Amino acid sequence: MAVTDLASITRLAGEVAAIHEGRGRPEAAIGEFRRTAVLVPLDERGGLWTTAHGGVWWIHAFSDESALARFALARGHAGSGSGWPFVSVLGARLLDVVVPAVAGPTGVALDVGGETPFFLPPVAGIVPEGAAVDAGGVTAEDGAGGEGGTGEARR
Repeated sequence: MAVTDLASITRLAGEVAAIHEGRGRPEAAIGEFRRTAVLVPLDERGGLWTTAHGGVWWIHAFSDESALARFALARGHAGSGSGWPFVSVLGARLLDVVVPAVAGPTGVALDVGGETPFFLPPVAGIVPEGAAVDAGGVTAEDGAGGEGGTGEARR
């Protein structure tokens, strides 16, 4: 299990904030995401919490427990983020191992519901070519429906 590192989280937050301010470099933010341990809530079956939108499965990840807690509260989960079971995962592992294991196009949504969300879509340069929609890896017909919801990562 990856352990969160305050310095990594701070660098990631800085890169993402710079993008939102129009002065950031997406490749730098992706690099920081890959080096940072993020928190991924678990669904009721113990799988990674995902939603489907626009034919893509989105794994929800959070930079820290306070971001997860805000999201949990908005979703109606009692208590704090620590009241919602989660795992700590290195960003690179999500992109390089988990995303390719999911049936259908899959990306990562970081800090959704916060002031500076960051989306890592399933495209070449972010995920492996076999999982990238723009490299002919996967298509919407491979598994992601248009309905939103939660569920464990599809294999």
